Amino acid sequence: MNDMLIIFVFLLIPGFISMIFIPYWTRKTESFGVSIPEDVYNRQDLKTMRKQYSMLTGILGLLITVIFLMISSILTNSESVISILFSVTIFVFLVGSFLIYLKFHSDMKKLKEKENWAKEKSQQIFIDTKFRNQKLTHSNLWFLLSFLISIATIVITLQAYQDIPQRIPMQYNFEGEVTNWEEKSYRTLLINPIMQMYLTLLFLFINKMIGYAKQQIDPENPQDSIRRNVIFRKRWSAYIILSGLALTLMFSLIQLSFIFPINQQFLTLIPLLITIGLIGGAIGLSMTTGQGGSRVKSTGGISGNVINQDDDKHWKLGQFYVNKDDPSLFLEKRFGVGWTINFARPLAWIILLTIIGLAVGIPLLLGL
Repeated sequence: MNDMLIIFVFLLIPGFISMIFIPYWTRKTESFGVSIPEDVYNRQDLKTMRKQYSMLTGILGLLITVIFLMISSILTNSESVISILFSVTIFVFLVGSFLIYLKFHSDMKKLKEKENWAKEKSQQIFIDTKFRNQKLTHSNLWFLLSFLISIATIVITLQAYQDIPQRIPMQYNFEGEVTNWEEKSYRTLLINPIMQMYLTLLFLFINKMIGYAKQQIDPENPQDSIRRNVIFRKRWSAYIILSGLALTLMFSLIQLSFIFPINQQFLTLIPLLITIGLIGGAIGLSMTTGQGGSRVKSTGGISGNVINQDDDKHWKLGQFYVNKDDPSLFLEKRFGVGWTINFARPLAWIILLTIIGLAVGIPLLLGL
């Protein structure tokens, strides 16, 4: 049980770190969901706000971790209960960190209104009509590897169907012991290959989305901004491709364990290592690249005379973009690293709900 708690803590820490340092990974033209001129980013009061947010979020994460460990150690020895408590811990941290964010978002709005930074600056939108002619992502052909692995997994499973035991393991505990069995059927045996296909299609879609997401170019230094944004997109594209391949191989390994003797503790360890690797990779990219390439070394300076057009009115609570006049479906997050949707576009909602519906529906339809 102690080993399980240690594993859970190792999973919590990277997630907490990613929230603690968000203000340092966001674009320098945005602060706590509020647009600002880049030349004020390094003002002492804004630096203090970022430090305070990180400190408060870090304290919250530490307190929640301690509480999680205390309750887990005295409550029960049931792994299922500990897993539920782990999920509750993450939820509480997300809610708590969001409330902390809202406090700083409100303070930032008041400071911006007081300082009126945009009063003597020209607000502009820079559009590069040749932007999408560049290679913004790595080739989608890389996903053929995942598709081929998935197809091979299906073929091997069907050929070995008669040799597979009548009861197959579907869940292991942290000691490598089977905690859930299912009767063999084509439906239960195909759940892993079908999830492989779903995840491959999902990552393929994300890779396409990275290329088609809305431009966000700094009008003060457009060429350097474009260069850094291209780097940002290509790095995350590579991450998506490698993540998809890693998850596909993981599902294949689990599937092959139904046919060939594979150490059960090894089967438990591999998903944990892949999870830690994916989280660590995302944190590493955020640290080195930042949102939109903001942490990529700049080759030019700023004058402070030109700023992006202020569109704060379209960002509800600084995080939810709602603009029915903007045809864009996907765009960069205002607070954090990655992309979000235009919540005013019905098609964006359809895509989001379809992705969620398939993720939930596939296991349910297959009776798991």
